[in-house]
Amino acid sequence: MKKMILIFMFMVSALFAKVDFQTATKEQLMAINGIGAKKAEAIIDYRKSNKIEKVEDLTKIKGFGNTLVNKIKKSNM
Repeated sequence: MKKMILIFMFMVSALFAKVDFQTATKEQLMAINGIGAKKAEAIIDYRKSNKIEKVEDLTKIKGFGNTLVNKIKKSNM
């Protein structure tokens, strides 16, 4: 039950605030349209050795093309 409440809170917060890709949790990343569990993990792995300063930096991660990044950009405004 607590986990469901936390997920709901993250989803609601994603609707009203931009996500900081450098610090976001897996659940916060998954709340973004187009990002599932695998892509969220890829972001978390990438940022261990790289800095994500803007949404466009996601194109440096395998599986993130321009189309997906543009979709994420629009939903994260």
